[in-house]
Amino acid sequence: MTGPSGAGKGTLIALVLPRFPLLRPAVSATTRPQRPGEVNGQDYWFLDDEEFTRRVGEGDFLEWVEYVGNRYGTLLSEIERIRDDGCAPLLELETEGALSVKEQVPGAVTIFVTAPVDELERRLHERATESTGTIERRLELARQQLEQADRFDYVVQNDDRERAAAHLTEIVERELNGAATMSRS
Repeated sequence: MTGPSGAGKGTLIALVLPRFPLLRPAVSATTRPQRPGEVNGQDYWFLDDEEFTRRVGEGDFLEWVEYVGNRYGTLLSEIERIRDDGCAPLLELETEGALSVKEQVPGAVTIFVTAPVDELERRLHERATESTGTIERRLELARQQLEQADRFDYVVQNDDRERAAAHLTEIVERELNGAATMSRS
């Protein structure tokens, strides 16, 4: 799942995830500073620049990107942990990382979550987790990301949270049922 900052990816995941016990979120790694209340290994794997670079060099990442001055990525160990539990991994990715996964992983399903730019801006300001300069950089990136929405398997418009959650639920049901049918063949 991908989309611009403020599109509501995390909110939709929180609404839909309890409906699918076999779907598990992968915890991303990042070099950004840990915010108050965040837990290492639960919200993110917080790595310093040196460790992130070392692990990239060792091939530990499925994908990684630089975004607004920090690096983010999906550790292969996270995917293995989820699959070893008999579950399907859910990745919340930056757009570039999602496109990389789509190219590398046969059968990966990509979902782009979007919202109107004025709504993205309002949500980012309400969050109050970043400076005004960072918000402006995120909005510029959001405009660029919105132009790539058609490169994904599905687009979920999140201008109404309940409707968007219902749409996402339909997509996940369809795809998980399709995967179950294919694995029985």
